[in-house]
Amino acid sequence: MSAEQSGEAENPPIRRLTDWDTGRLRELASEHGTPLYVTDPERVAENCARLRAAFPDADVKYAVKAHTGRAVLETVREAGLDAECASAGEVRRALDAGFSGDRVDYTAVNPPARDLDAVVDWWGDHPDLTVTVGARDTLDRLAERGYDGRVCVRVNPGVGAGHHEKVRTGAAPKFGVPYDRAADVVADAREQFDVVGLHAHAGSGIHGEEDLAAHRDLVARMGELAREIGDDDIEFVDVGGGFGVPYREDDPALDIRAVADATREALGDVAATLAVEPGRYVVADAGVLLTEVNTVKPTPEVTVAGVDAGMTDLLRPAMYDAYHAIRNLDREPGADASADTGPVTVAGPICETGDTFCDGRELPIPERGDLLAVGNAGAYGYEMASTYNSRPRPAEVRLASDVLRARETLAGVTRLEHGGRDE
Repeated sequence: MSAEQSGEAENPPIRRLTDWDTGRLRELASEHGTPLYVTDPERVAENCARLRAAFPDADVKYAVKAHTGRAVLETVREAGLDAECASAGEVRRALDAGFSGDRVDYTAVNPPARDLDAVVDWWGDHPDLTVTVGARDTLDRLAERGYDGRVCVRVNPGVGAGHHEKVRTGAAPKFGVPYDRAADVVADAREQFDVVGLHAHAGSGIHGEEDLAAHRDLVARMGELAREIGDDDIEFVDVGGGFGVPYREDDPALDIRAVADATREALGDVAATLAVEPGRYVVADAGVLLTEVNTVKPTPEVTVAGVDAGMTDLLRPAMYDAYHAIRNLDREPGADASADTGPVTVAGPICETGDTFCDGRELPIPERGDLLAVGNAGAYGYEMASTYNSRPRPAEVRLASDVLRARETLAGVTRLEHGGRDE
């Protein structure tokens, strides 16, 4: 076996749900209760290393919105990735996790006044942070606040891709200045700001050939624009991230090296540094959601497995019709239980028809008390959790057992109604 093959064996391109240790997951559920997010920062570090190997000459920035937990952010920082932040809150969390200002980009999308106020205030202590703007209006609002620092101009290249229409950003008018006006916006911005880069993003969950073709098209357009405005006058061309992971058990893993090669080729000859900003790819397979079956209801068509997790804990299936692999940890080969299979609907406790993790999927027929694991929950899992139906948010623990985020209580949910104040 070659050294490269050995490295791939030690750091496979995807961790499937079946790769998680059943005994360890059971121990964590028993110790901490359910619903429970389990996160493995060591896997985060492995994913960062694979990205850096694929893009050795690029600036790899982690899209913080995928998972903002302190342990994840510190792991990403230590692995050498920078931080791309979609809100002032994410900027603050990145700085608190030890990122220096020169490693933080704030991608402002229709930013609220309080966000701009906060970021400009922090800029005083971190003058090397970068603000990415997608509208002339945002440039004006920054100038009004006395900001004259580093700016990156976000461009709408008219090319979108991704796993669902709601996350295809590259052609949506909400994102970026129109491509044919970008050069003028850059020229005007240079009169007041230090314009250091260009930015575009096709969408989230880019995985199939059609999506990858759209990504290459976007990159090529950004290379053309960089050369038009003077690529030796900017530091970087950021072509976004959105690199997908295989959510279905039989889907192949993304060949990230091939994507990197195609990205460099599509960008063409530019003096500026290539930048990418993956999020999902870094953390998706580093997390699982554990949930316990509390109600089993046979029906003529399916067995309904009622569980204690719901769309308030993992929103993606309800919001995007997203597929997540599911394991019944108590009804697998070798488990002390039967493993008869049939169509199973895994449904949460929320009073919404959409509150299901799967509908009629062929799974082991569950019994009350069985422990289920939901895979690829590390990206946009806890981050999109809510307190709808006054349900406290779940706990998150490290695979090595220590608590990363405590389980929320009902008192925590209602504290602002009783005189509680934010820090």
